[in-house]
Amino acid sequence: MKGTGVDPAQFFTASRLVIVAGKGGVGKTTVTAALARAAAEHGLSSLIIEVEGKSGLASMYGSPAFSYEEVTLAEADEGAGRAAVRARTLTPDDALIEYLESSGMSRISRRLMSSGALDMVSTAVPGIRDLLVLGKIKQMERAGLADLLILDAPAAGHAISFLQSASGLADAVRLGPINSQARDVLELLGDPKRCQVVLVTLPEETPVNELVETAYQLEDRVGVSLGPVVVNGCYPPLPGLTTAPTRAADEAGTSLRRGEAATLSAAASFRRERTALQAEQVDRLREALPLPQITLPYLFDAELGPTQLDQLAAALIEGVEALDPAAITSGGQS
Repeated sequence: MKGTGVDPAQFFTASRLVIVAGKGGVGKTTVTAALARAAAEHGLSSLIIEVEGKSGLASMYGSPAFSYEEVTLAEADEGAGRAAVRARTLTPDDALIEYLESSGMSRISRRLMSSGALDMVSTAVPGIRDLLVLGKIKQMERAGLADLLILDAPAAGHAISFLQSASGLADAVRLGPINSQARDVLELLGDPKRCQVVLVTLPEETPVNELVETAYQLEDRVGVSLGPVVVNGCYPPLPGLTTAPTRAADEAGTSLRRGEAATLSAAASFRRERTALQAEQVDRLREALPLPQITLPYLFDAELGPTQLDQLAAALIEGVEALDPAAITSGGQS
């Protein structure tokens, strides 16, 4: 399908901000890292934005942990046509301090920090903490700090309230800077050329159910555009699973020790059943949610580092190239 599907460079620039969301444990941070790596391979600079911290994202790039100050996870390589990947963490308190200082109120910000009243101010209005972070992301998107901003969003339950905070505050606070900030954020979230959400799931019943529910809530309550669904952790095809172990050993010119044939048969049976269950859930997701799908392989590694990240980025690019351009257009992407 390569050459007839979607051009990855166009895919990664369809929206300036991609919000990666999903149930905790499905690998959304891994997908975030792979998206940035894949975009960089096509010469597009990426800035990863983390809002929860301690995600292990830096270790995937073989880099030290990062904080509010921006760091470079992967340097650009002009000879190879590879762009840089950068990252930073956003917190409500830091966003509030930066907002006050940029508004000429640095004396107030210093007082808040020295008095310990910062947390009280940032929680005075329900949803204000999320709006502070989203407002900063909106500012970064407008400034064009990278070809692609990738937000590693909170886990699915919090992601809904996180993205819905702007709508709630726009209705609750009718005038002033909070209303203006909320409306600017709503404008960002509602423009598919500026923002889209990529949902991540595992090919399992509960994560699929939660993803479908999250998708409809995001469309109905937030009004954000949904990109392709990423199904993470799919067992890659493995030939020979239906061949008897003794026959396979004979064809390979070797022999099996006592008990090995039964062990190999049990392992092959487990893999076949597991693959069939995953395929069933992928089909069920396709029927319940009419969005394009990209599948990423399950990697049998204890930890994910740069090598594994390259594998996932390559699989993601291959998945993008296999997408139907018509399905992408109808799915809400520009």
